Amino acid sequence: MTPDNRPVGIGGRTLYRFAGFELDQRRAELRGPDGESIKLRPKTFSLLLLLLENNGRVVGKQEVIDALWPNVHVGEDGLFQCVREVRVALGDHRREMLKLVPGHGYILNVDVTDTPAVSPQDAAPAPADSVPVAPRTDGPSAPRHGGRGRMIALVVIGLCVVVGLGIGASVFGLDTFFGRRPPAIVVIPVVDASADPEGAEMAAAVTARLIDGLARIETVRVVMAQPEQAASLPAENTDFVIRGDLRREGRSWTLQARMIRTATGEVLAVAGASADGSGEDLELQQSRLAAGAGHLLAQRLNDLMEGGGDQTATPDSSAGGARFVIDQASASINQTSRERFGVAESMLQDALAAEPDDIDLAVALAGLQLRGVQMAWYTPQEVAAIQAQTQATLERARRAKPNSIPVAETYCRFLSATNRFVESLVECSRTLSLDPWDGLALYHVGLGQIHLGRFDDALATFEQADRLDTPTVSRWTWLLGAGWANLMLGRPEAALPWLHRSIAITPASGRSHMLLAVAYQQTGRLDEARAAMREGLRLRPGSTALNIAPPYKNASPAYIQASEHLIRVMVQTGLPER
Repeated sequence: MTPDNRPVGIGGRTLYRFAGFELDQRRAELRGPDGESIKLRPKTFSLLLLLLENNGRVVGKQEVIDALWPNVHVGEDGLFQCVREVRVALGDHRREMLKLVPGHGYILNVDVTDTPAVSPQDAAPAPADSVPVAPRTDGPSAPRHGGRGRMIALVVIGLCVVVGLGIGASVFGLDTFFGRRPPAIVVIPVVDASADPEGAEMAAAVTARLIDGLARIETVRVVMAQPEQAASLPAENTDFVIRGDLRREGRSWTLQARMIRTATGEVLAVAGASADGSGEDLELQQSRLAAGAGHLLAQRLNDLMEGGGDQTATPDSSAGGARFVIDQASASINQTSRERFGVAESMLQDALAAEPDDIDLAVALAGLQLRGVQMAWYTPQEVAAIQAQTQATLERARRAKPNSIPVAETYCRFLSATNRFVESLVECSRTLSLDPWDGLALYHVGLGQIHLGRFDDALATFEQADRLDTPTVSRWTWLLGAGWANLMLGRPEAALPWLHRSIAITPASGRSHMLLAVAYQQTGRLDEARAAMREGLRLRPGSTALNIAPPYKNASPAYIQASEHLIRVMVQTGLPER
């Protein structure tokens, strides 16, 4: 992005037309064949614009990175994310329009015409507070191109942040959009304090990954500086400094990162992360070190920006008490069982009764109860009441804290639990624009992809969550998701280790054992399949082939077909038909 926070190339008067789409530079807008605006993150818009400006020519990866991130050193993950988002926006699931030329870069393989854009009077930017709602689709095969009478499917994946924030910031600049300068974060390269031959290389790689992730946070600006520059940083231009030390302790690498307020020198957060250094996968170790620290820093930044960052709060104060109860409730369900879940629910209900206006407590309770809904721990009547209360809570919370990670995360879960999968992908991606390391949001992205029949995409998303491995409290969810996705793809042998790892963390989910029964049955381990089903039925009594599947509303035909096949296999392992 350019220094004034506009997408690369914005400021011209060109209107590009291609494959039924229009990209309007002046409005920073992509429009579909029906004229409907397709909202993109500024970086994604910039990539599409760059490819259109160079239509018919292969644009090298480094050229793209230099254009989109001119002042920040980033890895290729950010580029790959933008490429995926462009393909989704164009409905290019077969990768026929945006093509990878191995070893060279990317080329946009479409016929393009460019004309002067309409006058500024006729092209006023869309209101900054407009939030698009992606139209629903019955599956990934719904038509993407066409004229009158044809539906346009906007299936938004992984990390595509489709929100009014992105387009408003790209048009007006973040200063104007927020009414203030967005916080600036200076990242000092991680110091190698390991005395290990690989330490300097590891520290540099972790620094690059940490900067790459922080640069994806839509509400901040990131600058890199050398250690000797830190003392002379002007406080009026920088808000926070992040420093880190990397050490080798036995077989493990440990990263400790500190976030410091530039003006006062106050340490606002200390984020630690460790990774097993005995394996050969250095990239996995680097990813988990950066993610472990980055996730905590992103959460702390969000607390500060959303008004929940009182460092003086104690467990007895209002703000500190709410945070203490929320943390305790989360810890109590790390290894979820129905009993531990009940304890966590009671803790939050009691705290909310004492502080009925506390939005953080209300959102935490809503998120917990939605988890119970997805675990099938409530009656149908209770589910209906919880969903109605959750919707009211989230509407109030979104008005009060529009950029809150817990609010966005809970709304993402709510849309998933109510089978609004396309919309859940949008909101989960918005969560990831505030915390790119949020594994729970990635889990719900994968969940939406599964229900939309995109099993390969879902597996890739769950595997990405596992590479980040944050937050650990949610680890069992993406492990279960990866096992489930492998079963939907007809790969029972590959599903087994994922399911075993998930059950080892959270053994009280009946559905996990039932999926394990399917994997055993399909690999010929029949006795183990029946034993797994017996455990699943013990944990989820009353389950039958008629009620085990979640509602098929808004699910794709591919998902329904694969799900019904799994249920037939479950019946073979002992699931009652009625």
